Amino acid sequence: MTKPVIYLQEKLKPEQIEQIKAVSNDYLVIDSTDEDTSFNKEDIVIMLGWNHSFGPELLKNPNSRLKWVQSISAGVDSLDLQTFSENEILLSNAGGIHKISIAEHVLGVLLAEFRGLRRAIKANSWTNREGEFKQLSEQNMLIVGTGQIGQQLASFAQAMKIRTYGINSTGHPASGFSECYSQKNLSKIVKDMDIVVNILPLTNKTYHLYDEEMFQAMKKGTIFVNVGRGPSVKTEALVDALQSNQISFAALDVFEKEPLPDNHPFWTMDNVLITSHTSGITPKFKQKLTDIFLTNLTSFVETGKLKKNQINLEKGY
Repeated sequence: MTKPVIYLQEKLKPEQIEQIKAVSNDYLVIDSTDEDTSFNKEDIVIMLGWNHSFGPELLKNPNSRLKWVQSISAGVDSLDLQTFSENEILLSNAGGIHKISIAEHVLGVLLAEFRGLRRAIKANSWTNREGEFKQLSEQNMLIVGTGQIGQQLASFAQAMKIRTYGINSTGHPASGFSECYSQKNLSKIVKDMDIVVNILPLTNKTYHLYDEEMFQAMKKGTIFVNVGRGPSVKTEALVDALQSNQISFAALDVFEKEPLPDNHPFWTMDNVLITSHTSGITPKFKQKLTDIFLTNLTSFVETGKLKKNQINLEKGY
């Protein structure tokens, strides 16, 4: 039998590739950018990153040896998780890499609104002193999603004397939160919150979670931040909520359709701050990704199991 292949869809530095080779002597390591290398795609056992061109075909190929995919993102909703499960293919994500960047992003967009920084940029004059200035301290912040990113945000927020509450699947306690509630109780909790931050992954249970009823359940004037997944929000419902000032301000980094169309009403709304899916951009990303991959690769080579960030294929996160 030919050598099993580790396929690096994500371009890494030569020294990072050498680190991978050092712990996988029995594997052929293929860099996707090396056009001179020929190999049989059926021999790919491990894939770093997902090849959207031939990856789906591998999932259907009965001769495929694929056993593990390391995603380069925290969200894995773009992958065919059902087929992964049926073929017993392990999947791990890049959870944790982006947590500080996203937490800083959330606090940054909130400060831009609370401290009048957005007005200052637009006004470029002494009239910037006009308008309302607020403090983040003592606000009630509901962080919907209490994983690594949510816990990091809660930690930063508590240092600023923000009261942090969390939503997760069961209401189990999580570090950095005064109290946590189950997702089924979200509509009951939001009425007491000043700020709602969505960090949930996209699953069947979170698709259009934020619809007309959910926005109406919020306290009038609530601030909404989405750094999770765009399709968790029913876009038309958010537009209506912003136009009626039910939601006083929204900072949106993700959207149902990306890139956001040029003619979308969000672009012209004064109470919306748009960023182009940039909240997770992180310095030294590839080294941090390589570190996760090496930890799992060492474990996989020795035991066939993963040690870090394994996805529950049934839950989708």
